[in-house]
Amino acid sequence: MSTVAVPNPPPTASEDAESLRNALQGNHSIFFFRWRADKAALIEVLCRRTAAQRAAIRRAYAFLYREPLLNCFRYKLSRHCLLSVDFWKAMILWTMDPAERDANLVHEAVKKKDESYVLVLVEVSCASTPDHLMAVRKIYRKLFSCSVEEDVASSPTLQEPLKKMLLRLVSSYRYAGEHVDMDVAKLEAAELSEAIREKRLHGDEVARIISTRSKPQLRATFQQYKDDQGTDVVEDIRSSHCGGSGGGGKQLAGMLRSAVLCLTSPEKHFAEVIRYSILGLGTYEDMLTRVIVSRAEVDLEQIKEEYRARYGSAVSLDVAGDTSFGYRDMLLALLGGQE
Repeated sequence: MSTVAVPNPPPTASEDAESLRNALQGNHSIFFFRWRADKAALIEVLCRRTAAQRAAIRRAYAFLYREPLLNCFRYKLSRHCLLSVDFWKAMILWTMDPAERDANLVHEAVKKKDESYVLVLVEVSCASTPDHLMAVRKIYRKLFSCSVEEDVASSPTLQEPLKKMLLRLVSSYRYAGEHVDMDVAKLEAAELSEAIREKRLHGDEVARIISTRSKPQLRATFQQYKDDQGTDVVEDIRSSHCGGSGGGGKQLAGMLRSAVLCLTSPEKHFAEVIRYSILGLGTYEDMLTRVIVSRAEVDLEQIKEEYRARYGSAVSLDVAGDTSFGYRDMLLALLGGQE
């Protein structure tokens, strides 16, 4: 369920474009000797519009002012002060078309050396609908003149067997209907049990099941696994640090656990990621931004409920306590305000 509160009736795209133009011109600051954008006005417009409305605003802005809105945001980002960088990065991602946003996140992820960026590939591959993943792959080719699969396969930072599994996930196109075959569920639950018991998570059968079966089929398989084994497949994967080439068994097990959650219970995965991003000293801003921006129009309400049930606290309160200024205000607007 979306947390974006759209006014009724909303202004026209041209009216919103004019409001954004005025907000970007902002107020003059004698101290900084430059015009500073009115971040509150930007939030009031863009964070209360759907993806379709934001796309219409971008078209109207380009028509009226002969420059892309995102270029204006990037100009502001290039001239940021330290307190504004997270705001502008979040605003750019939010204003993008969802498939365009995920394509950019994936492109950044495959270029990173930080292992946590593997989560981006898993989330886009497994928490998306099949059609959305296809749209991401299509726009990725247009933006970067190569395919997602090419970049994942050639990434020097991804090692086997992790790379092989990720390649299968980003290449997938699943059946999107509700049909479930219980005979298949029983057979593949047994195959998963054997693979986990023998520490063969890197095997072809595991990759085939996780990367090709529909989400309803996988839920049936994992429920059958629990009925047969008396334990949850997610927890058994966590404890099954298989060997595999490159000694990446622990990393592969962690990635598969995330994939299973994204495929069957994405709210659990994203609640964990939000918690991790704000826990302890400092904040992983890129991670926090990614989750809130990418899920605000999908299932952020369910993620908030899961977070409260698991951690006994409200996402908005924890975010407000760990962020500041315009960045905090933007995230809270996407979260639907403080709870």
